[in-house]
Amino acid sequence: MQRGFEIVSRYANQGLQVPYRTTQQSAGYDFECAEDFVLPSIWRHDLLHAFKRLRHREPLTTEELEAGNHDLKPFLVPTGIKAYMQPGEVLILANRSSNPLKHGLILPNGVGVIDADYYNNEKNEGEIFVQLVNVSLHDVTIPKGQRIAQGIFMPFRLADGEQVPQQQRTGGFGSSDRA
Repeated sequence: MQRGFEIVSRYANQGLQVPYRTTQQSAGYDFECAEDFVLPSIWRHDLLHAFKRLRHREPLTTEELEAGNHDLKPFLVPTGIKAYMQPGEVLILANRSSNPLKHGLILPNGVGVIDADYYNNEKNEGEIFVQLVNVSLHDVTIPKGQRIAQGIFMPFRLADGEQVPQQQRTGGFGSSDRA
């Protein structure tokens, strides 16, 4: 097996499709939403309240900052998919060009990076989630099966003289983040 996709056990027998290319020259494999998912608009009361206070140059309380930041927090939309690949390869997740235009959905981090050792990790079996923010003025329901991102397999290079990390992945999403 060189590289490809599988359905995680949590979604076995639920009619999911593995990612696919839609045209002969497509670089990206389309990922679909694994279940109906409501993505709230960021334009909530707490965020609007914070903007109003900031506009009038009024300081925000800790509670107001936390509430406004909560409204801006991205959601992890499940795909039910995991990806396997060779060492020296990475799966890059990118937004579909239609998402911002048609649905107001953006990837807040620009791209997602799925490392080869994310596959079958202990925490979530390597399920790929798409981090999305809804910048439209209304909540958006993403129906099961709607294409939400595209994945592109790519090689990567290592720096000369690098000290090879000894850490092994044990967790899922964001597990290699350091506090």
